[in-house]
Amino acid sequence: MAFISSGYNPDKPMENRISDIGPQKYDLFYPPVIAKNKGKWLYHEIIKPGVLVHVAESGDEVYTVRVGGARLMSVTHIREICEIADKHCGGHLRFTTRNNIEFMVDDKAKVDPLIKGLGNRKFDGGSFQFPIGGTGAGVTN
Repeated sequence: MAFISSGYNPDKPMENRISDIGPQKYDLFYPPVIAKNKGKWLYHEIIKPGVLVHVAESGDEVYTVRVGGARLMSVTHIREICEIADKHCGGHLRFTTRNNIEFMVDDKAKVDPLIKGLGNRKFDGGSFQFPIGGTGAGVTN
């Protein structure tokens, strides 16, 4: 009876059927420059430890700042990560398979303010909340 009250018609089981209940497709959330150049990247370089630049065939560039993350994170910590992404990266970030966090910006002028903003955040014990690095011959999670 519960299905009937919700509008389910047993005589026409396919009527008003929702076939895909689940998360939206991941590529809807790409930063605009990533979506525009997907599959058209020429090369990438490590500018300095933790900072990469990806260059597309169109000449577009994406700068990535990789910071160390933790396997387990509190809601407060995740909100802080999202706050940083909203302020510096247009709300876009990425988690790597090893729980590092990558903040992506589309302009070189945005990299230094992002790095400065990350460097100013420390835990109560004094260690950096967002240590930058993990690229090339460096330590990663």
